[in-house]
Amino acid sequence: MATHNYQLKIELKRSKPKIWRRVIVPASLLLSDLHKVLQTTMGWENAHLHQFIKGEKYYSLRHADDDFWDDHLNVDYTGLSVSDLLVKENDRIVYECDFGDGWEHDVLLEKALDEDNGVVLPVCLGGRMSCPPEDIGGVWGYEQMLGIMKQPGHKDYERYMEWLGGDFDPAHFNLEEVNQLLQEEDYGCLELF
Repeated sequence: MATHNYQLKIELKRSKPKIWRRVIVPASLLLSDLHKVLQTTMGWENAHLHQFIKGEKYYSLRHADDDFWDDHLNVDYTGLSVSDLLVKENDRIVYECDFGDGWEHDVLLEKALDEDNGVVLPVCLGGRMSCPPEDIGGVWGYEQMLGIMKQPGHKDYERYMEWLGGDFDPAHFNLEEVNQLLQEEDYGCLELF
């Protein structure tokens, strides 16, 4: 029987505590659409470039003005699906977004599912913790921000609170909201990159 769907676990690398999501996607989902699903489920804003990494190869959209493209290392992922990179259970790829902050996500194929059970895909099964704010400075900057948020008397506390809009709960994850977004056009992901 052919595999129709993949259960993936996505974990933000080097995050403490662990920030993760579990989703089911069609095995035939294009990598360009997996990018959107990952942006939405993690809570990113699709404000930066991205790539998938498997072994020594970097999979991304090739832009006409990309002077740094190397055909030996880079692969244009146009037309490639999730099943082209994740073939069997326990296969992994890295999803990187925001090359400045260097957010790397471990994407693990936990289960190849033969049945679809009539569930509308993609669907998020669970997760833990809020995604860091965009442009916070990577894992180091996020850890620094979390430390300062625990100290209302810290000289940078008010600056962070203003930048965050006065409200940020690092433990927040709303499964229902994520699944509603995944049913929208482009999986709830604004089309910027």
